[in-house]
Amino acid sequence: MQIKPRQHLLDIWQAIARHSFEDGEWEWGEWGGRSSVADAERLLCLMYPATEIPAFRLDDPDTTERDVQSALKNVGGRLELPGKLVTALAEFMRTHAAEDKRPSFAGGNYFISGDPEQDLTPEQRELGVVDSFSMSITLSLATLGFLKVYETKTRRAEVRALIDELKTATETRLTAAMVSLLRSFTVNVFDPEEPQGRTLGKLLGQGQISERIVLQQFQRRFKALRATVSESFILGVDVADRIKDDNQLFEIGWAWSLVRDAPPVETVEPIGPQPDGVADPIPYLYFTVVALDGIQDLFSDRTLTLGLLNTEQQRLAEALRLRWEVTQQYWSGIARFGDGSWPLEDIPWRTTGQRLESEYFSLSVAAILVQDLVRRRATDDDLTRTVGIMERLAERGRITSRMTQNDPAIGLHQPGVRLPLQGSQTIGPPMQWTMGDFSAQLLKRSIQLCALSRNISAHDRLLRLAERIFDHVWIRRIRNGDGAGLWDHIQAAYPEAPPNEGPLSWSITERVTECMVAARQLYTQPPIRSAELATLAAALLSEATHLLGNEQLEPTSQADGSHGIALKSVEVKLRRARLLLDDQPGTAVALTLDVLGELDTLALARHTASRGV
Repeated sequence: MQIKPRQHLLDIWQAIARHSFEDGEWEWGEWGGRSSVADAERLLCLMYPATEIPAFRLDDPDTTERDVQSALKNVGGRLELPGKLVTALAEFMRTHAAEDKRPSFAGGNYFISGDPEQDLTPEQRELGVVDSFSMSITLSLATLGFLKVYETKTRRAEVRALIDELKTATETRLTAAMVSLLRSFTVNVFDPEEPQGRTLGKLLGQGQISERIVLQQFQRRFKALRATVSESFILGVDVADRIKDDNQLFEIGWAWSLVRDAPPVETVEPIGPQPDGVADPIPYLYFTVVALDGIQDLFSDRTLTLGLLNTEQQRLAEALRLRWEVTQQYWSGIARFGDGSWPLEDIPWRTTGQRLESEYFSLSVAAILVQDLVRRRATDDDLTRTVGIMERLAERGRITSRMTQNDPAIGLHQPGVRLPLQGSQTIGPPMQWTMGDFSAQLLKRSIQLCALSRNISAHDRLLRLAERIFDHVWIRRIRNGDGAGLWDHIQAAYPEAPPNEGPLSWSITERVTECMVAARQLYTQPPIRSAELATLAAALLSEATHLLGNEQLEPTSQADGSHGIALKSVEVKLRRARLLLDDQPGTAVALTLDVLGELDTLALARHTASRGV
């Protein structure tokens, strides 16, 4: 099934309008309790395409496309759409604020208890989570850009007052989310003889290299990065001293929440008191990927062009950018460690902090690697090997291969991979986080990698893979009832899967929306230039130009106007072919072949006439 981002996004928007708007008013619903993560995901299903794709803009009623109006007709007319979104966004900001009005990033019902005999405490439900910090950055930037345009298009006093309230709340939430991500970042240093050290040594050595050689290679490969981390970050004294020791191993990334004993971040912005952290200072692959995705939006072209960050936020963004860069460098280096096969190619990946293994963790490392490949313009070899990893993950996840009887791979999708949230047990029963979006994440990374690839063979493999994954994801839409057209109906792909716990998953729905935005960006970039086609096109153009010049030497009667018109058409096509030669040589070939055919027709007609036939 070909990915058609415009049509599929319209289908998603129509389903959301049917589900989330009651008589034109936004309806949150109360199933399972509220979560700042789920509510942000739901709003991003609308706000992300509306701010990233010009054809889906909703901030200027005069430019709203007809098919967009039709998809959102349950919400209201084009003049009402932006006001309805402002109302929903303002309600989100009010709902997810603490009693002292500071922003709340509670995981809510997304947290689950690791002890079936005990429910989580209200204090645990209110804990902030990296998913919410990251989603809040993306949602806040989308909202600020939206308001920047819409406030110039409306004169209604009550709407302008609501816009002012929303803008203030959004700016505060954005700053608080950035501060929270800074306080969730961690560097975990450990001895090679500790359990974590042994796990990392085996992962990097792949059973082929001794632990001593692995340590030596680790020292050489990460010497510069170790110096950058130790000199650039404000770390605890113990960590700062240990990371300078070349005989110590380390990991960097984001914990699941604010790190225990993380010092407050100094800021002049009015974000209120900064809560104490409870998370152990151990990076999680999943939360690291989520954090990297959100931070990337802080220095996107759109953010910089619209000037969405104030001076203080720019300072915080630079601090996050440094962490973003070193984290990508670290995990990209770990994924490609050694001179032979990559550790990432040894699926499934085993985490050191939680000592769990799953294809999902391989996908998480691959996601960071893809971001790093985009950043540093990867080699063809890196791309080709990464394509193979993506194809194997799709097969092992039973997306492109059939499910066997009692197949353990079904756990990747339902109920998903469970992560123990280390440190949560200090304030109640142990907490867990579920990752059930393997298919949507794999689709997103495959599309991103496809957009990066400028190798025709790798590009075609990735595009075919993305289309097969999309087939799988698309049939998992809910078919009937309240969430029809949204996700996730797991039994449509895996009939033996246990039933879903809730009516729908905003997590997967939002990920699929992101995939459609990424697919749109893939199709809007120039096609891959083929050197072979460029050579052929140049040769064809040379022949066509010569034959045209020859044809223009032939005498024609004034009555024969059709001959002049035909030559004019040939000139226009040749001019167009020359313009496209560098960027679209295949199109240039097609145009030139057409020209050669027309010139031959003219020559044949003249030859026939000269013989008196």
